Amino acid sequence: MLKNYLKIAFRNLFKEKVFSFINIFGLAMGMAAFLLILQYVVFEKSYDKFFEKADHIYRVQLNQFRNNELFMRSAENYPAVGPALKAELPEVLDYARLYNLGYKNNIVITYEDGPAGPVRFKHRRFMYADSSFLPMFGYQVIAGDPATTLSRPNTTAISETYAKKYFGDADPIGKNLRLQDDDFNDETCEVTAVFKDLPKNTHLKFDILFSYKTLFGRFENAPDRYDRSWQRKDMYTYLLVRPETDPDLLSSKFAAIVDKYNPDQDRNSFRRELKLQPIKDIHLHSNLAEEVEINGDANRVLFLSIIGFFILFIAWVNYINLATAKALERAGEVGVRKSMGAFKNQLITQFMVESGLINLLAIILSMVILLLALPYFNRIIGVENTATYLLQPWFGLTLLGLWLVGTLLSGVYPSFVLSSFHPVTVLKGKLRNSGNGVFFRKSLVTFQFMASVVLIGGTLTVYQQMNYIMNQDIGMKIDQILTIERPSVASRDRAEFASNIKVFRDELLQSPSIKAVSATGTIPGHKREYKIGVKKYGAPDDNVVILRWNSMDHDFMDVFEMELLAGRVFSEDFVNDPDTSLVLSVSAAKLLGFDNPEDIVGQTLEVPQFGWKPIVVGVVNDYHQESLKKQRDPMAFYCTINGGEYYSMSISTNNFPQTIEHVRASWEKAFPGNPFDYFFLDDYFNRQYQNEQNFGSLFGLFAIIALIVGCLGLYGLSAYTAQRKTKEIGVRKVLGSSVSGIMALLSKEFLQLIIIACVLGLPLVYFIMDNWLQDFATRVRVNWLLLLLASLTVVIVAFFAMSYQTLKAARLNPVDSLKYE
Repeated sequence: MLKNYLKIAFRNLFKEKVFSFINIFGLAMGMAAFLLILQYVVFEKSYDKFFEKADHIYRVQLNQFRNNELFMRSAENYPAVGPALKAELPEVLDYARLYNLGYKNNIVITYEDGPAGPVRFKHRRFMYADSSFLPMFGYQVIAGDPATTLSRPNTTAISETYAKKYFGDADPIGKNLRLQDDDFNDETCEVTAVFKDLPKNTHLKFDILFSYKTLFGRFENAPDRYDRSWQRKDMYTYLLVRPETDPDLLSSKFAAIVDKYNPDQDRNSFRRELKLQPIKDIHLHSNLAEEVEINGDANRVLFLSIIGFFILFIAWVNYINLATAKALERAGEVGVRKSMGAFKNQLITQFMVESGLINLLAIILSMVILLLALPYFNRIIGVENTATYLLQPWFGLTLLGLWLVGTLLSGVYPSFVLSSFHPVTVLKGKLRNSGNGVFFRKSLVTFQFMASVVLIGGTLTVYQQMNYIMNQDIGMKIDQILTIERPSVASRDRAEFASNIKVFRDELLQSPSIKAVSATGTIPGHKREYKIGVKKYGAPDDNVVILRWNSMDHDFMDVFEMELLAGRVFSEDFVNDPDTSLVLSVSAAKLLGFDNPEDIVGQTLEVPQFGWKPIVVGVVNDYHQESLKKQRDPMAFYCTINGGEYYSMSISTNNFPQTIEHVRASWEKAFPGNPFDYFFLDDYFNRQYQNEQNFGSLFGLFAIIALIVGCLGLYGLSAYTAQRKTKEIGVRKVLGSSVSGIMALLSKEFLQLIIIACVLGLPLVYFIMDNWLQDFATRVRVNWLLLLLASLTVVIVAFFAMSYQTLKAARLNPVDSLKYE
């Protein structure tokens, strides 16, 4: 019996080649879109869940309050937090601290004894880690003992890939790596372990781990600084807690411990608060200062999940529409088979087999589309997933579920509609004018195009916002600025290092394409926060305000072209500027109580943390240190000549290759042994918008898919309506109606559906995008003209989708039309 059902199903597929292709291709497009989104969602939700003890590992978050006002939420905290919590709380089984220097790009790690000379690389992905880190997280160590590998100073563990990169096929155990950074640290460490390369779905990404105790040898009081300090926050602290522990109850005990170890802190003016973050929640639900990496977005994952199900549902709806549109042509077949003794359940089985076959072929085609689209899709979302997940059990079960659910959802309604035809009614030709089910199908098509309006309107709004913020003046010049991070391989003699910097500057300025060079402590787009409390001289401690800090040298204004609003900036004519002077942004001056920038010039301030009493010598305009999603921070600039972390130069775009070569030669002359690397500041700054740009691209991609799939449904519905009105069209043509008039008659019904979809979709997309824009401190308003353009696009595309069927019906010979029934 099944063989007979399949034979009839294949016969019908080949008989109606165009409709079969539309059915299969529409379903395949919807399934492929759903599977693309699904693999991304599964990947994003899988972050850090592969750790064996993931349910019991937490990161300690630090919140800082000034005068009971929260001014910083940080992923980093103090070195002494981990030891204190383990000593005081029996729920804490162990802790591990990580010191991340990977945010700098100018750390050089060298294998001095390579067969062809030193093997040297710049590194970002490395950290200092407590000896408890590897066993606590359960990383797979393939050489060495994970329990002891980082227990001694000057030891290191490296990944399998980097073992190969540095040492080739030689055994890395016992060999030495040398680390040099821009703080004049120079440490040689013995390789004691090799670990498996980390999976991509973790927020902790590193290739090299140095033992935490290595930090203790940096200077005389280093253990106080890196082990017992409650002052400087630059460590990540992870806790392993007992399985039965309530994290909220445990967090409530932290305040008493902070008070115990900081008895002298004035909780009215400054307060620390520690909280626990489940490690599995960090990637999607954490957006703190000093994150290890830019995290994902749970809202984006949820939104894409909804879009994926919508597109899949729309594809199934199209099958229903197309199947029922062809129902009239198969009504005769049903009538004959029923009159020959076929039972209703046999007919239902026949049509369900056809549905199952079409869904199976659609799944096969969707896999082809998926494999072709995956590289492009991954580039859009900014991940490096491969197709290996296709071999995982969950993916096979997903395909099986898609086939079963798709067969049922897209097959049940047409099957019951077709099998319910009465043979007498069908054979007498009375079914032709029935309008049963039309309202249901029209409702589904309206929903499809409402979704298209929302997606297209959302895409246009995202692009408008991104274009707006990327062309905004951030408050300083960042275009045509070439930037290099300071060298790591440098003399530990600061006078000699300063001399090398002068050589670098002088060499650079010999090129007519380089207009000015400036060294700064940070650059726009750098997300690490340097914030310090400042007050008026003599003011009480509760008058402290929090300012973000940067350094400025004598040539800063020549490179970045900020506006001087009052006073002066740092100058070589004032040799005491590094010790005595401060330049503020205008919002910092207002925060300190000076609405007129001129009034604060000459005023003495206090920096309680350092006991420093600088004099304000100038006021400049505000600028965005981070993206325009955030408000401009009030800034304070101190003067540094040779201590900058970044060297930025204003360049001419003429003779660009020669300019870069000149910069390279100047670098190698001043700082031999340092790899040369550069970037453009505007590109660096705009990387902050990568998630939003990806979001816009995804909006656009799935808007197109939804519109294509929706138009296939409209094509089916227009075919159904044209067939149902064939005789009416013939009568109208006999009575003198023109082709254009008949097309207008047939199109009117569909245009009403599209207009209803637009009317319903416009308020929805406005609400969604207005909420999305609230995340930006600098933003456009939702543009109704753009939303109307989205609606017009849907109307035009939909009109072309249905015009073939309406034109075909309108051009029928009236003789043939009247014979049709």
